[in-house]
Amino acid sequence: MPTSIQLDPLIEQRLDYLADVTGRSKASFLRELIVNGLDDLEDRYLAEHELEAVRSGESKTYSLDDLEKKLGLAA
Repeated sequence: MPTSIQLDPLIEQRLDYLADVTGRSKASFLRELIVNGLDDLEDRYLAEHELEAVRSGESKTYSLDDLEKKLGLAA
C-alpha cells in the first residue's frame, strides 16, 4: 500500500545525499528505517499505553508470587 510523508527539507537533503553517494534508492533507506525503528516505537508506545491502563485500573498487575501460585509453579 503506497504511503506518502512530508519530510523536513534538511532530512530530505540528507536522504538525497545518502542515496546519491551509495547508489541506493531513497525508498530502500526509508524501508530500512521503518523496519528497524518500528520495534522501538512499538515498545515505547505500547508500554506507555499499558502503563496508563494499569494506572486507570483498566489493566491488573500481579506479583511474581501470585503468578507462580496461579500457574502452579510455587515451591
